[in-house]
Amino acid sequence: MELRLLRYFVAVCEERHFGRAASRLGMSQPPLSRAVQQLETQLGVRLLERSAGGVNLTRAGRVLYTEATALIEQAERARVRVVEAGQDVLTLGVLGGCIDATARMAELFTERHPGVTIRFRESGLNDPDAGLRSGLVDAAITRLPFDDQDVQTRVLRHDPVGALLRDNDPLAHGGPLSLRDLDARQWFRLPDGTDDAWSTYWHGLTPVGERPDSVVVRTANEYRQAVLWNSAVGLITRQAVLPDGLTWVELTDMPPSPLVLAWNPAHDSPLIRSLLESAVEATVSAADGER
Repeated sequence: MELRLLRYFVAVCEERHFGRAASRLGMSQPPLSRAVQQLETQLGVRLLERSAGGVNLTRAGRVLYTEATALIEQAERARVRVVEAGQDVLTLGVLGGCIDATARMAELFTERHPGVTIRFRESGLNDPDAGLRSGLVDAAITRLPFDDQDVQTRVLRHDPVGALLRDNDPLAHGGPLSLRDLDARQWFRLPDGTDDAWSTYWHGLTPVGERPDSVVVRTANEYRQAVLWNSAVGLITRQAVLPDGLTWVELTDMPPSPLVLAWNPAHDSPLIRSLLESAVEATVSAADGER
């Protein structure tokens, strides 16, 4: 059976009228009628009951309609995948709060690949691999630690992590702190089901449930607001942009946060390798600029 004939048949089934189906398909009625008759001849069954008022589906017609619509949808999905495979498209996941790391990298990569389309997906704090493991992205700018089994990572830099406090917090302006100074404070926490290693790190190296909890947050903006409105305490990198009313305070015993480019080694490609080169070069040039 030709896909073209199935499309014609589906149009007649849905319109219940040859004239309306022909208009929908942009063709005249006689060739449409001949196409459906050809389909009936091929299958050896009657598919439609014709009348002056339109058409009704026979039992065989109803079965074919169900199968034909599924085949047409599958063919369309295949067409889209094939077209995308023939184009240079790269989907990049970025963990919320890591946007600052992409500017120079984007400049370098687009200079080298002006014809490549970049699709962008920003993930929440409850998705530290930024959609990589679920197959939503080809590569991701994110941070360790998280369960990186079956994921390849390249560390780009190590960012200092400190306490995020309100400006008027008693601990905000007394100099560097230790995690012990924050033991009695309420901490924001990440949603249930978030990667254990990731949650423990951002909970001050303490498993979830072993610190007083405040509100659940899912995005970088939500945890900033949790501190601002609820006087919660949390951790943040020194590079993060803060709204008025919040401040970053050094923590002497908090290990730095590794910023990484991550990708699935099973789906390695020249574009991903070029993206890695751009990321490394961008990181080196940024470090040189800070010296």
